[in-house]
Amino acid sequence: METVPTKSLDNLSLEKNLNLKQVYLDTEIKKIIDILNEELVGLLPVKTRIQEISALLVIDKLRESLGFTTGNPGLHMSFTGSPGTGKTTVATRMADILFKLGHSKKGHLLTVTRDDLVGQYIGHTAPKTKEVLKKAMGGLLFIDEAYYLYKPDNERDYGSEAIEILLQVMENQRDDLVIIFAGYKERMEQFYTSNPGLSSRIANHVDFPDYSSEELFIIAKMMLEEQQYQFSPEAEPAFFDYVMKRREQPLFANARSVRNALDRARMRQANRNFDSGGRILTKADLVTITDADIKASSVFSLN
Repeated sequence: METVPTKSLDNLSLEKNLNLKQVYLDTEIKKIIDILNEELVGLLPVKTRIQEISALLVIDKLRESLGFTTGNPGLHMSFTGSPGTGKTTVATRMADILFKLGHSKKGHLLTVTRDDLVGQYIGHTAPKTKEVLKKAMGGLLFIDEAYYLYKPDNERDYGSEAIEILLQVMENQRDDLVIIFAGYKERMEQFYTSNPGLSSRIANHVDFPDYSSEELFIIAKMMLEEQQYQFSPEAEPAFFDYVMKRREQPLFANARSVRNALDRARMRQANRNFDSGGRILTKADLVTITDADIKASSVFSLN
């Protein structure tokens, strides 16, 4: 029987130039990474992990072009961290990256919660979950506060049924759908401990740290600039003081809380201008947030 000669790795690698830079540019991944860096302040561990995942996929693409065997990389992910730390933004950019590299057919991101997946009576959960999966196929499914799917203390809860369906899809349709589970770190760890089959199917665990006060202040200035507003010189230290005080209070949600605070400051500014006694407003009046607009917050009245 005639044997087919096989190529050695050395011979195979000499047949084509390993132009990694060109492959990287062709996929347009750099543009997406640059956008992610511009959108998000800080989060270096997160950006590093996304870069690592992207690098692996680019190398796999190059290996495939040279005829090497490429395995099916595990792309299901877990994003853990407090609210307002950029998890949804990173998921959106991850969808773009996977689409550019051919690991996502459509490149869209579908965000859901427990209410979108779990029914309230027998026979309701399976069709709800399958309908969501149908919409997400070819892209990414982002399940926020995923730990709410599992309620072991409630015998009449149907979340476990949704988890079983998700497990089947994660194993059998890995080429068609990437699932990202997201939520608070401690509660997500408990969720995975209670569902070891789920945890074993997730290759990429990415933790999103809270922002520092300095980072949140930079984020606030970026948000204002997007809306064509600015702080007065006196408002800058006032808002930094606000951030430091607000971070110590309950229900703080990082960039989300900063955005809410700026929205309230803008409303105070608008009301202040509205009650200006009929004087002619200048452009500066319309775009400037003052320290008074900041210090009117109830945060400053609390001990």
